[in-house]
Amino acid sequence: MFGGSTPAAIANRFAALSQAFITDGPVERADRARRTLLAAIAAREPATLNQVADGVRRGAPAVSRAVDALVRAGLVQRAADPGNRRRLQLGLTAEGRSLLSAAPKAGTGLETKLNRLAPSELRAIERGIEILERAADL
Repeated sequence: MFGGSTPAAIANRFAALSQAFITDGPVERADRARRTLLAAIAAREPATLNQVADGVRRGAPAVSRAVDALVRAGLVQRAADPGNRRRLQLGLTAEGRSLLSAAPKAGTGLETKLNRLAPSELRAIERGIEILERAADL
């Protein structure tokens, strides 16, 4: 092995190092929560609030408030259920589908750190990412 490291040792070093580069502040957590909710709605369309709540493993009141915000943002639409007028069906709008299909935004902290590297170092990192992607079968 290169440098005498085992796959387990490399995995541990990578996991520890990646934490230094990943910014997980309130904006990133909110974006991840929004994407999780949009994905749960998309997977169950037309979805009921209870189905979505079960899908994200949160209570219906919390999910209801989050869905309200997504409706106000134009990402989710509500429609009356033709089979039960007391129930609403949830679905993604075109904008919601677009947001869900787009890649998540990378934290600016990582980009700032990568900007400090030489082009040859960036190429080496890019090659390493390609190898990791292939290993993960992405």
